[in-house]
Amino acid sequence: MKVTAAVVNGEKRDFELEEIELDAPKDNEVLIKLVATGVCHTDVAGQDGLTTPMPVVLGHEGTGIVEQVGAAVSSVKPGDKVILSFSYCGKCRNCLEGQPGMCEKFNDLNFAGPNFDGTHRMHKDRHDLSLFFGQSSFATYTVVDEHNIVKVPDDADVDLAYLGPLGCGLQTGSGSVLNYLKPEPGATIAIFGMGPVGLSAVMGAKIAEASRILVFDLNDQRLAMAKELGATDVFNSKDIDVEATVKELIPGGIDYSLDTTGNGFVIKNAIHILRPAG
Repeated sequence: MKVTAAVVNGEKRDFELEEIELDAPKDNEVLIKLVATGVCHTDVAGQDGLTTPMPVVLGHEGTGIVEQVGAAVSSVKPGDKVILSFSYCGKCRNCLEGQPGMCEKFNDLNFAGPNFDGTHRMHKDRHDLSLFFGQSSFATYTVVDEHNIVKVPDDADVDLAYLGPLGCGLQTGSGSVLNYLKPEPGATIAIFGMGPVGLSAVMGAKIAEASRILVFDLNDQRLAMAKELGATDVFNSKDIDVEATVKELIPGGIDYSLDTTGNGFVIKNAIHILRPAG
């Protein structure tokens, strides 16, 4: 079928809305009509050529409606509302132990370019287009493996347009806290960087009943939002000495630290404020 997609034809090239060919889903696949998609920094990295071979259709925080299912698909049916997320094999040790985000084939399935079976569903002028995160949601329709889909409950009264970031940014931040750090009720945690991932981590820490949630950013508006979402202490890092401030507030050190910035200096701060065994 003919669909429209935002194609990146080369490193650091602009997105170009183009008509492309989309193949029908195979047995384990689902055809999705996209309703909305989030935009993540990793999409920018993909546009810069840091992840996936060109040409590529980016996008990995999609939501949509099931149009068609393959013969082996049992989790969804046409008409279902769904959230799209990353691809995983479902068979390796990590997947079987409930850690699909650590799938041993994660890079191949999400960044190498082809679909789950090694072939492609998107084409332009008879040339294959790379798939991104198993979904390529910068398009009007896409074909994904059943693993990429999370069904929205039938009775959920929510606008699909708001659910796209659950597929990446929100689950990254909240999942890092709830599934990996697993802070005990009453624990203390410091979170650096109040973008979507950091703000989601704040919500995760609130759910986990952390007693002190210290957050750091350079943007006062983001800090205000963090306070609204559950942060107990907010700091603009350019106005303070982070390590001295934390040691004054919590002399023994923080139980848990989470950095979302990737900045080396910030990461050192996050480590240095930890208590022994933090």
